[in-house]
Amino acid sequence: MTATDTSPRSGRKRLLSGMRPTGSSHLGHLVGAYRNWVAMQDEFDAFYCIVDWHALTTDYKDTSDLRASTLEIATDWLAVGLDPKRCTLFVQSQVPEHAELHLLLSMVVPLGWLERVPTYKELIKELKEKDLHTYGFLGYPVLQAADILMYDAAVVPVGEDQKPHVELTREIARRFNQFYGDVVTEPAVRLTPSPRLPGTDGRKMSKSYGNVIGVAEDEGSVRGKLRTMMTDPARKRLRDPGDPAKCPVFDLHRIFSDDETRNWAAEGCRTAGIGCIQCKNALADHLVAEIAPIGERRREYEKRPDDVRDVLAAGRREASEAARATMERVRAAVRLPIASSGSP
Repeated sequence: MTATDTSPRSGRKRLLSGMRPTGSSHLGHLVGAYRNWVAMQDEFDAFYCIVDWHALTTDYKDTSDLRASTLEIATDWLAVGLDPKRCTLFVQSQVPEHAELHLLLSMVVPLGWLERVPTYKELIKELKEKDLHTYGFLGYPVLQAADILMYDAAVVPVGEDQKPHVELTREIARRFNQFYGDVVTEPAVRLTPSPRLPGTDGRKMSKSYGNVIGVAEDEGSVRGKLRTMMTDPARKRLRDPGDPAKCPVFDLHRIFSDDETRNWAAEGCRTAGIGCIQCKNALADHLVAEIAPIGERRREYEKRPDDVRDVLAAGRREASEAARATMERVRAAVRLPIASSGSP
């Protein structure tokens, strides 16, 4: 199968993307994924998956928050504008065919392919407090490939830094098809805008750094966090000129403010014509204007958690239908016994 195939349900190309359930979302998720996902739900037959099994690859020791985090992120998805009438939202572990395809793919993936995945050694170094020397963590790229190949995804939207993961999925698809015929779809990469988003301390926005602003955070909290956000270190006094290129606050202006405000902030910074507080207040105005509606929708969904669960249940049914069709094709190609007859 090729990446030009279209969904029999909609006639559009199938798209698959996913995210781990890590609790409430922050602005990094908004600009790195959600804006793109919302824009693509009308262009593609879009499947968006909460990959809870992937969460276990690094956080298998404590799963106490897994269910709550899954509901949190699903609520965020609806609040940011993902529409279950225009896309499919579901939970990975509720479609058990993912595990079966993962197993079958793992039979043909050379060990060396997994050991050279860039993020494998990087995450082991970064997450030193966790024991990641497990089969599950080493094999997570195969599970990721199963997620994508399960739905004959023609397109996988990623930022430049995630491109190698999709390329590995393409390699796995080619190798599987080499052994068993034209069985799974080799996906194409769809590079999406993924601007650098600093946290309140200037480092990359991340919950592990405690420097995030939530996508549904209230106005007072947003303004309070921005007020204390670090700026260009050269601006120690109001009269000191600064460099917008060195200021994390201006990085946020690039993403959330309009051209007029960005130009005003850049000129005022370089000439010391405005103070950092003025710059931050202007940023807050634009940021609050974008996320306030998200917060309002989220608070409404929080009152109706069963409605969120119903959305995921409907998505599971849609995803399961597609997954069953894929696995029937895969099982036949691998020559596995047919369950209905019991004969090889």
